[in-house]
Amino acid sequence: MALFFLFFFFVVSTTICLPSVSPSPLYPTVKTFIVQVHHDAIKPSVFPTNAHWYASSLSSSAAAAGTDRILHTYSTVFHGFSARLSPSEADSLRVLPHVAALIPEQVRHIHTTRSPEFLGLRSSDRAGLLKESDFGSDLVIGVIDTGIWPERQSFNDRELGPVPSKWKGECVAGDNFPSTSCNRKLIGARFFCAGYEATNGRMNQSTEFRSPRDSDGHGTHTASIAAGRYVFPASTLGYAHGVAAGMAPKARLAAYKVCWNSGCYDSDILAAFDSAVADGVDVISLSVGGVVVPYYLDSIAIGAFGAMQSGVFVSASAGNGGPGGPTVTNVAPWVTTVGAGTIDRDFPADVMLGNGKNISGVSIYGGPGLIPGRMYPLVYAGSQGGDGYSATLCLDASLDPTLVKGKIVLCDRGINSRVAKGEVVKKAGGVGMILANGVFDGEGLVADCHVLPAASIGAIAGDEIRRYIEATAAATRKSKSSLRTPTATIVFKGTHVGIRPAPVVASFSARGPNPVSPEILKPDLIAPGVNILAAWPDNVGPSGIPSDRRKTEFNILSGTSMACPHVSGLAALLKAAHPEWSPAAIRSALMTTAYSIDNRGETMLDESSGNTSTVMDYGAGHVHPQLAMDPGLVYDLTTYDYVDFLCNSNYTASNIRVVARKNADCRGARPAGHSGNLNYPSLAVTFQQYGGGMGKLSAHFIRTVTNVGEAEAVYRVSMRPPPGVEVAVEPESLAFRRVGQRLSFLVRVQSHEAKLSPGSSAVRSGWVTWSDGKHAVTSPLVVTLQQPL
Repeated sequence: MALFFLFFFFVVSTTICLPSVSPSPLYPTVKTFIVQVHHDAIKPSVFPTNAHWYASSLSSSAAAAGTDRILHTYSTVFHGFSARLSPSEADSLRVLPHVAALIPEQVRHIHTTRSPEFLGLRSSDRAGLLKESDFGSDLVIGVIDTGIWPERQSFNDRELGPVPSKWKGECVAGDNFPSTSCNRKLIGARFFCAGYEATNGRMNQSTEFRSPRDSDGHGTHTASIAAGRYVFPASTLGYAHGVAAGMAPKARLAAYKVCWNSGCYDSDILAAFDSAVADGVDVISLSVGGVVVPYYLDSIAIGAFGAMQSGVFVSASAGNGGPGGPTVTNVAPWVTTVGAGTIDRDFPADVMLGNGKNISGVSIYGGPGLIPGRMYPLVYAGSQGGDGYSATLCLDASLDPTLVKGKIVLCDRGINSRVAKGEVVKKAGGVGMILANGVFDGEGLVADCHVLPAASIGAIAGDEIRRYIEATAAATRKSKSSLRTPTATIVFKGTHVGIRPAPVVASFSARGPNPVSPEILKPDLIAPGVNILAAWPDNVGPSGIPSDRRKTEFNILSGTSMACPHVSGLAALLKAAHPEWSPAAIRSALMTTAYSIDNRGETMLDESSGNTSTVMDYGAGHVHPQLAMDPGLVYDLTTYDYVDFLCNSNYTASNIRVVARKNADCRGARPAGHSGNLNYPSLAVTFQQYGGGMGKLSAHFIRTVTNVGEAEAVYRVSMRPPPGVEVAVEPESLAFRRVGQRLSFLVRVQSHEAKLSPGSSAVRSGWVTWSDGKHAVTSPLVVTLQQPL
């Protein structure tokens, strides 16, 4: 107990940036490591603080530098410290008896309104999730991101009660962020930059705030999606006019800034997890990722495990690596992984060509427009002078002003940001831009706040425009008497609602299968993540590029970064309505009530191709908040279940100790069978085909459901087996006699081998549903056949 107190005292008192540690010139390969120590190893009476004790563990040269070598200490979700180490120092630490593991630091990146109404959350309803949860009042959502702009109306504290008595956090002052920046809505704010500065040197405070204040906009946006207050009127450059609100409007917020100009560093992220749990958050929202490694090397997975142990729900963005797979990140089974879908609102902008063809696109542009009725010369810069391939992408300084001045420029998507391409065109004298998707991007469109008249179009339309430009040029070459010029204009059509189909799986949303644990289906579900209106800081223009001096209180962004805080806010509402539910129970409620049918009554589409989407795209489906409030049954999990999962995943005892912070006895886990027997709300199995394509492959799943509905209820099973797969469930009915009762069932799966080429695979999906006539508790069932090389 004394040990825990010492750790806790030090963490709470040193959670801002430490004195900057410049990269050491003596060790060209020096890098940051997160060092885990056995939590019972400290001798508190010998050293004044944990930092001094940790410094003594370093080599003599490091110890001489004292505690300045220590970047962060951790005590709540992890035991240990982070420091810059040379290879020899790292080797020396590894052999010390009290050191459990050294984890190399990774750099992550951010995964960069009508959505409450689209989700069925209306403030006027007299019953439902918002009413039952009191809009999330007194629940605390910790947002680990780029910070926050506290003056936004989305974070006002009007009519909120006092700060919850359980709260132990603080409002850390810093650059342009006095401690009075917090209120009864934003009840805590911290910043963590020691890891960032240890790698990059001291930050440039002319471009970044050394405080919780947001200099990017991403953190302000995600925080207001999760728990922004009702604000009217709200719009961006005249688009999406209406009421802005987060998922849990009365929930409290705590901002933990870990992302800086060059990224988000693991040592800082883990420090934010550590502080957030010690401060008393109920939910952690993390729209950051990009690195997929085993769980014992994944600081986000490690921090999230510790948070889960403390009853904190963790949701994380799936990543923006779609539409290919496997691209999903943040895949640990104790993290709720969120992909992105569209809502029924769009911002159409039509491209009209000189040949009379009309091409549909999207845009958010509120500046001086093109002259109505006038057609402008159209050019594809890469095909006519300029800097070749760079010009096709409209990279910086790649366009020849004599070629593009006064014209609309066709730019290919890729390498630099979509809005940056528009700035390049504008600097070169172009009057407009058409931004064409590449083949990999497909037909998925994202509306951006451009700095000049511009529209985004799909890959097929891009090819059509290139053919038009080439055909016009060819006609000119053939006709020696007349010069023909390709022309175009862009017509902006404002905001349209009631779009069908919706939702659609966003093209960029990362897909499965799970690259670390294929037997755990990821993403878990999808939520609104395309063209989302939310709060925005004063110091960043809506396009996000430095030259954009426009100011707006709200901005429209897309990404799984926007989808994640929707689920974070919904988790807070569910926790408020059901305070006894565990993080696993909350995720189960969200997953088993999710849907895959769009507003046309058909299976959701994949935006990138226009084809029907699959479970690898959307997991259990699109979140349905009202149904999640009363799911009937939940698949619950404890820390011991996750440890058994790691055992059955063939993790070593030392690997498991890094994640779970305790010794694991895997002997008791072996009878549970394979790792797919984790009591997860989805069922997935991968068969390796070693036969000649004629054999049968079989597996089984054991699941346990907990009754959270009516005391007496009988649930009966129904199913849609995956094509070519035989499925049997035993028993076929579950009779409950009380709330909280747990009953188990067995699912047997048998599949014939398929004829596949070496190295290829086939994915087949179906579902298993338990229903008592009122509730439908649905789990996706996925069978993957793989042919080894």
